[in-house]
Amino acid sequence: MDRTEVHDKLRTFVLNDMIRMPDYDLKDDEPLITGGLVDSFSLALFGVFVEETFNIYIPDPDLTVENLDTLNQMIDRVLQDMA
Repeated sequence: MDRTEVHDKLRTFVLNDMIRMPDYDLKDDEPLITGGLVDSFSLALFGVFVEETFNIYIPDPDLTVENLDTLNQMIDRVLQDMA
C-alpha cells in the first residue's frame, strides 16, 4: 500500500469518525487536536482503526498529540510500521 492509499483511508476515517464532518476541507498539515477539531481521546479511535485497517499496532505511549496531531503525522506513523 502506498502513501496515497494510506492518505485516502486515513482522511476518510478522520473526516467521518473523528471530526464527524465528511465535507470539511481538511488540510494535510492542519492541527486536529491542538486546533480544536477533536479531543485527544480520539487518538484511541485512531489506534483501533489503524490496527483493524492496516494490521498495525501502535503502542499507547505513541498515541500522543505530539506524534499524531495532523493527517500527515498519522500517515507517516502508519507508513513507518509498513516499511
